[in-house]
Amino acid sequence: MELRHLEYFVAVAEERHFTRAAERMRVAQSGLSASIRALEKDLDADLFVRNTRRVELTDAGRALLTEAHRTLASASAARDAVAAVRGLLRGSLTVGSEHCLGVVDLPPVLASFRRAHPGVEIRLRYAGSGQIVEQIRQGRLNVGFVALPGPAPEGVRLMPLATEDMMLLTHPGHPLADLDVVDVEELRDEDFVDFSADWGARRVNDLALADRRISVEVNDVHTLLDFVQQGLGVALVPAPVTRKPQAKGLHAATLKTQQASWQVSVALPATPPGPATEALLKMAL
Repeated sequence: MELRHLEYFVAVAEERHFTRAAERMRVAQSGLSASIRALEKDLDADLFVRNTRRVELTDAGRALLTEAHRTLASASAARDAVAAVRGLLRGSLTVGSEHCLGVVDLPPVLASFRRAHPGVEIRLRYAGSGQIVEQIRQGRLNVGFVALPGPAPEGVRLMPLATEDMMLLTHPGHPLADLDVVDVEELRDEDFVDFSADWGARRVNDLALADRRISVEVNDVHTLLDFVQQGLGVALVPAPVTRKPQAKGLHAATLKTQQASWQVSVALPATPPGPATEALLKMAL
């Protein structure tokens, strides 16, 4: 089994199309197809179900995909480790982050890292914390900045960075805008503006008030604030969100519950981080 064959396999699995995968890998489609056939022969299993429009992973293909990501990540880390011994920091670093964490300001950190280590290619992906942690586990991300309640999933380590309270944001004309502290029982009949299920804040809210009525679901902090400004619902948000300029004019109240704390962490694979990841963490933390 060759690493090149695994790289081609991952490309086809993600693109669901041989032609697009070949274009992505900058190889002839015939060569890519031959590599996939060689891999299937080596494993004695069909990895794809092929049709005229797209390809789908078989059960064997799905099983291989996770391990292929891990193997390729390990091979990349090995090359980077050898380069680091020679005094070079190179390779690639793929970083994931949930939007508006308020604890780490990634753009200037990544800019400083790039100036200090121009030989390292950086890729940044924004997504919900749940998706980021899953990609860390699969070896598709090197490091992630997330907000997740509870213990780390298997195959992932969480390094706590900061803990913030969850707070209630309301339109200033809302009846609850007269209160500085709100009990969760007072929110049972409210309409909520909330984040999608993959966001860390949404998971905290589900623990604190699982049976609340969600009228609007968003994937952006500023959109959430706009809807609350329009009086379409109340929102439970991490304290840093209440300090944003876009939240000016909204009423923020402390939430009286022991289950609503927002934990921001660095997510890492269970295996030791590579030199580039360690260098980034020194700058970010």
